[in-house]
Amino acid sequence: MAASSRAQVLRLYRALLRESQRFSSYNYRTYAIRRIRDAFRENKSIKDAEKIEELVNKAKANLEVIRRQV
Repeated sequence: MAASSRAQVLRLYRALLRESQRFSSYNYRTYAIRRIRDAFRENKSIKDAEKIEELVNKAKANLEVIRRQV
């Protein structure tokens, strides 16, 4: 993975976790954080650039959903 792609993924990961902290309900908050961590751990070994791009776009869409919910 290119350095810029890695940095982009890390920024996205941190943004997702940061936004998830804003859920007022403890259950929603912990569920969202657990799902984010699990998804990133599950996909950390992917090397295919197209698949990485697809996952990044999906994560960006999820970030927007979280921002709307909070």
